[in-house]
Amino acid sequence: MAGIPIYRTAVQPEWIDYNGHLRDAYYGLIVSLATDALMDRVGLDADYRVRTGGTLYTLELHLHFLQEIRRTDTVDVTVRIAGCDHKRIHAAFELARSGEETLAASAEALLMHVIQREGHAGSAPFPPSVSEALAALAASSAHLAAGGPGSRQMQLPRPRGAS
Repeated sequence: MAGIPIYRTAVQPEWIDYNGHLRDAYYGLIVSLATDALMDRVGLDADYRVRTGGTLYTLELHLHFLQEIRRTDTVDVTVRIAGCDHKRIHAAFELARSGEETLAASAEALLMHVIQREGHAGSAPFPPSVSEALAALAASSAHLAAGGPGSRQMQLPRPRGAS
C-alpha cells in the first residue's frame, strides 16, 4: 500500500451485511475515522476543535470498492496528501486487510477547514502550524504512487443513437 499509515480498525460484527462482507457504508465510516486521525496528526485535534470551533467538513468523497473485507479482518488505512491550499485538503486514502498488500478500497476526500460559531459555519484558512504540518505530510507522501484508481466522473454510457 502506498501512503503514510494513519489508522487501523477491527471490523465490527454489526458492519457485516447479508453477503458476509463489509457493508458499503462502513467503508465510508472507516475513511471518516481515518480523516479524524489525519486531523489529529496535523493539529486539528479535539483540543483545537473545542478551543477554536475549527474543524473539517467533507465536501466530496469518492470510494472505489476493490476487494471484500470480512468480519474477521482488521483494516489498515494509509493517506497521501494529493493537494492542499490555504483551507482545503485533497486526501487519498487506501484501505487494505492487515497483512495484505492488495487494496480492498481506495477513497479520495475533499475536505475544507471551517469555523463553527453560534450555529453557523464558514470556511477559514488553516492556522500556520496546521499548514506547515500539511505541507510536511504532503512532501513526505509526494513520491508515493497511488495504488487504487483515481477519481473520475461517474456516468452510464449513452445508448447508441440516443441524443
